[in-house]
Amino acid sequence: MQSIISLNNNMDGTPPLSYSEQGSLAVRELTHEHEAEVLNFLALRPLHTVAMVSLIRDNGLISPFNRGTFYACRDEATGELEGVALIGHATLIETRSEAGLAAFAPIARECERTHVIMGERDKLEDFWYYYAEEGESPRVLCRELLFEQRVPEQGREIVSGLRRATLADLHLIAPVQAGMALEESGVNPLEKDPEGFRARCARRIEQGRSWVWVEDGRLIFKADIIAETSEVVYLEGVYVNPQERGKGYGQRCMAQLGRTLLARVKSICLLVNEQNEEAAAFYRKAGYKLRSYYDTIYMQHN
Repeated sequence: MQSIISLNNNMDGTPPLSYSEQGSLAVRELTHEHEAEVLNFLALRPLHTVAMVSLIRDNGLISPFNRGTFYACRDEATGELEGVALIGHATLIETRSEAGLAAFAPIARECERTHVIMGERDKLEDFWYYYAEEGESPRVLCRELLFEQRVPEQGREIVSGLRRATLADLHLIAPVQAGMALEESGVNPLEKDPEGFRARCARRIEQGRSWVWVEDGRLIFKADIIAETSEVVYLEGVYVNPQERGKGYGQRCMAQLGRTLLARVKSICLLVNEQNEEAAAFYRKAGYKLRSYYDTIYMQHN
């Protein structure tokens, strides 16, 4: 992962691209005054926009913590909002049309710090058509399944040690999270950006979004709330210590965490690698249902 980069400059020092046209659609950078309009637009599909909404509610539309720039795509004739995109380290796009995807593509192409592009499979395939240069292919392409839980699991034994993490747990959490990122993307964030990565893990802990079960100094279970809105919680980094697997600990912790989170939101979602049948079976057993198909594209590094 890369360290935090100023939103006011590209990596080559030139001013950021702030305007592009695709037919009758125009793309412009968003400012704080657009926040309510953007949130209303994203609220139409809360399960698929939880990451962007959470960033906006946490940080606002302009913040180094977003690790990128928010853009709007509008119909030039009516001014109607057709799409919203976060373009940066992680690129996320929500549009009403293929034309919107095409309009965002040249802006995204100019961003040199993109590490990952995520989205629903059909939309991301269309976006890649407009985005990629001839013959270009992703460094890594992960086919993923979007699972959702709406009804909490009952009847499982309580885990008395499951709690929100504290900064005293950071030395246990960071290496495990880095190992999971390496397995998924092929990049170890503790080697690429150790200071920034630990800072991001620490911020999540301070936000109360990391959950752990620690016994005798050993991490038994971990899960991170990557994004949260009034309707949806998005989980990542679910981990069970390999030495403790097969004992039902993961199911117990997921059930207990689900009951806690579903007391305040309507659903919990997470992504599972399509090839990881064991993980998919684990979440189905925990009460999660398949909702959609996603792709995650990890970009080439210069």
